[in-house]
Amino acid sequence: MKKAEIVKSMNGFLSKTSFQLKKHSPEILVVAGVIGVVTSAVMACKATTKVGEILDKTKEDVETVHKCEADESVKERYSSEDAQKDLAIVYVQTGMKFAKLYGPSVILGALSITSILASNNILRKRNVALSAAYAAIDKGFKEYRSRVIERFGEEVDRELKYNLKAKKFDETVIDEETGKEKKVKKNGFVVSPADISGYARFFEKYTQDEDGDSILNPHWESNNEYNLMFIKAQERYANDLLKAKKRVFLNEVYEMLGLPRTKAGQIVGWVYNPENSKGDNYIDFGLYSDNLSYSDYVNGFDQAILLDFNVDGNIWDLM
Repeated sequence: MKKAEIVKSMNGFLSKTSFQLKKHSPEILVVAGVIGVVTSAVMACKATTKVGEILDKTKEDVETVHKCEADESVKERYSSEDAQKDLAIVYVQTGMKFAKLYGPSVILGALSITSILASNNILRKRNVALSAAYAAIDKGFKEYRSRVIERFGEEVDRELKYNLKAKKFDETVIDEETGKEKKVKKNGFVVSPADISGYARFFEKYTQDEDGDSILNPHWESNNEYNLMFIKAQERYANDLLKAKKRVFLNEVYEMLGLPRTKAGQIVGWVYNPENSKGDNYIDFGLYSDNLSYSDYVNGFDQAILLDFNVDGNIWDLM
């Protein structure tokens, strides 16, 4: 291998290693800080075992000075001023011994705390950058949707947003005259879970968490009218909660509806501030109830109600 190729390969390796270290620097700093704090505590405990020796030596020296000061035979050669100077020297030497004894543990503890604070500072800067990127993307998407609505109308915007596809379904109903079950054709829309936004959810009998596990919704009823009444009641309650608490996280609304919490739901939500034009100052579930169905490609078509929440965004930056 030529020298130039070796240098190039080494530069690539060093650059990649440097980037990985920079990428994981918060975790590295925190681990180093925690280890340092524990080590400094152990060192301080070990140093404490030697404190008795230092105190005994100091006590002995102080007593010697006081004896000399009280001895009349050396009164002319050893005055009270000389005794005070010697006591000062003894105390200074004691302080230096303590500094030498505890110095390493104190320095290590200070560096460890600095390491943890540096990690927090890096994460804070990254969160600020992520918030700015999210705000830019969110603004661009909302402006795009407003242009679509202005030119083509809300129905077209809705079809494009959720990739709606019209479909006829067989639904089993009770005949009012005979009281027997019968199948009727009903029109609806097919929506794939992959086509809805990250905050939208289907209110249905079974839902999935972020790990893909199915969870039974305790609030789901086979009668769709009951489901609509429940959702509207929760929407009113969420708005009352928003006015009372001044902020509501999306995960709080998910829990009201029996839906699993998400990582994003811990950050996004709503803020109530009538003087703030950044948010809507109300919670809208984006309720669609026109026999909306979706395909999970396993169990066929399941009837569900699509909810798309008008979150204000990252409310940590809005509060």
